[in-house]
Amino acid sequence: MKAVVRDRYGPPEVMRLEDVAVPSPRAGQVLVRVVATSVNLSDWEGLHGSPAYARFGGLFRPSRPILGSDIAGVVVSVGADVTDFTPGDEVYGDILSMPGGFAEYAVAPAHAIAHKPAKLSFAQASTLPQSGAIAVQAVARAKPGRRMLINGAGGGTGAFALQLAAAAGIHVTGVDNAGKLDFMRSLGASHVIDYAAEDYTRTGPYDLIIDLVARRSVFSYRRALAPGGTYLIVGGTTRALLRVVTVGALIGALTGRHLSVLAVKQGPAQFSQLAECCADGSVQIHIDRVFPLAEVPAALTYVGTGRALGKVVVLVDPAADSA
Repeated sequence: MKAVVRDRYGPPEVMRLEDVAVPSPRAGQVLVRVVATSVNLSDWEGLHGSPAYARFGGLFRPSRPILGSDIAGVVVSVGADVTDFTPGDEVYGDILSMPGGFAEYAVAPAHAIAHKPAKLSFAQASTLPQSGAIAVQAVARAKPGRRMLINGAGGGTGAFALQLAAAAGIHVTGVDNAGKLDFMRSLGASHVIDYAAEDYTRTGPYDLIIDLVARRSVFSYRRALAPGGTYLIVGGTTRALLRVVTVGALIGALTGRHLSVLAVKQGPAQFSQLAECCADGSVQIHIDRVFPLAEVPAALTYVGTGRALGKVVVLVDPAADSA
């Protein structure tokens, strides 16, 4: 099969398209013929091995040569003890625990995938598992009428979270680069901020802050919170993460705020309901660009450098997605 592989951490140039063996499913796993795989910031981090937590399972060299976790495709075969899926089933899910989606075939834990809604294309379904799960759980922490801010709101997760927040009656502010301001407004943001022109931690105060790209000090985050407010880090530098769980927790306790990590639960239960909303049209899926398998390095660069408006998809089998 064709797959985009790498044998070391580094820039997109370390990736190459090669012929590799088709993997075999073990007990509790299924083999999926991949039609589409969406790109996440976790792929960009895994490529570079930075932040440090992106090297989990491979400190000096990546333990898995193929990246890509949000897949959609067709079941080819199943391992022992798999009863929920049979060959021919159209499925989608997040295989972050054993990535390999930038390839023609990938093995997935059966518990990580779900049957694809018939009304969604494979490309659309692939955008949902990781970004959708984060968005749903983040917005669930807010309350109608309260003030919520999402830092990094113009990307894949933010595109879902802004719509969900607006629909729930939450006053939501989106923060991203200047090229995404109109996009965030179109998704329901009540207010938008260009992070290069304005320090969002000097606005507000906010009842809930979801930080997808944390880089500031915990003192700045505390300043932006209303009394009793909550700041939750989802992604960012290792330094930012460590400061939030140590100094941030202490500062929060002393000032009546809460600074912590959004511990995102994974699995179909976390994104299936959102998929149904997308299938019935109440939530829109925004795919900015589609790349072929051979252009995975370009796709990761587009997302990793902050240019994507919503989601980016690698279409492994264009013919199957248009069928």
